[in-house]
Amino acid sequence: RKCWVIPPEQNADFVAHMEDVLELYCLPHDPKVPLICMDEQPMQLIAETRPALPQEPGKPERYDYEYERKGTAANFMFTEPLGSWRKVSVRERRTSIDWAQEVKELLDRNYPHAEKVILVCDNLNTHKTASFYEAFEPEEARRLIERLEIHYTPKHGSWLNIAEIELSVLTNQCLNNRYISDIQTLAKETKAWEKHRNLNQKGVDWQFTTADARIKLKRLYPQIQL
Repeated sequence: RKCWVIPPEQNADFVAHMEDVLELYCLPHDPKVPLICMDEQPMQLIAETRPALPQEPGKPERYDYEYERKGTAANFMFTEPLGSWRKVSVRERRTSIDWAQEVKELLDRNYPHAEKVILVCDNLNTHKTASFYEAFEPEEARRLIERLEIHYTPKHGSWLNIAEIELSVLTNQCLNNRYISDIQTLAKETKAWEKHRNLNQKGVDWQFTTADARIKLKRLYPQIQL
């Protein structure tokens, strides 16, 4: 579970990363240097142990409370807020190699003509340039790194990542109140959600700015003694 706790007071590291991300969100849309946010979501795969009872007049479809755990999966979310675009990829794991392979696909398949991609993510230990050297030969790792500009949200500041908003929408619209027992079904369902949301050009209107932060989160800023 992600932690939404904001540091209690005077945290220069939090402030520095927060303002860095907030300034990025003020940038105009630039297809040559797109801003992409990414986040990951662990998933428990669950199967029904008994078939549901069908809907009847005056009675909804009914499910048994028992279930069977069928392993885990991970949803990788990439979204370009100003481009009203997102992509969900489902993997068995979320290791450093999985992350590097997903970013490579983002660069080479989704944004092959971009001069550079600005990537916003949290500071998970797999979200490092070293991951590319774990996954690829040095020449390939270096090529990918040179097309990236990575910015990290602060510790306990995952709410600053717009990809987390998209994961919340995915959960509410696609994954909640249902059992999904295998990766193939999960991939099919999330891909259908992704296609529908992209076709409807759903975007994010981010309003919180650095100026707002300096007022509303003033307690986080170190007090300078002159």
